[in-house]
Amino acid sequence: MTQQSTTKATTNIPNGSRVTDTYYSILGLHPAASEIEIRRTYRQLSKKYHPDTTNLPLSVAQAKFQRINEAYGILSNPERRSLYDLKIGYSRINVIQAPQGWEFDSDDHQSTSAYLDPFDRPLSSGEIFVLFLLGLTFIGCILLVLTVAYLRG
Repeated sequence: MTQQSTTKATTNIPNGSRVTDTYYSILGLHPAASEIEIRRTYRQLSKKYHPDTTNLPLSVAQAKFQRINEAYGILSNPERRSLYDLKIGYSRINVIQAPQGWEFDSDDHQSTSAYLDPFDRPLSSGEIFVLFLLGLTFIGCILLVLTVAYLRG
């Protein structure tokens, strides 16, 4: 009888180590999430759970924030993410997008910007002017090279 109870105690899985507790589930993302989605979600969650900005007890906030940082550290690096995907048995071969109907159930996961990334925006008038000058300079250099080549024979 004591041998049976000892076996049960050694085979119990701790509450914190569930099989579904992956880095993707920590961030509330599907494994097919893009790098932009991972970065955006990490920023939102880090603002929400940072020990200096949350109303949670300090120990809970620190633990949650540490888990979020750990998940982002793996998922933001393409090599580490590939190794992690192999470890959890997820294959990105032939995966184009997240399955239909899959959505992260958070109130604040929508970005206030219409653009996916800070670099995904229209060019300003100053940037267009600089590109115009750069193009004129390039064309001028090519004309100068052709003129010199023609004159030297």
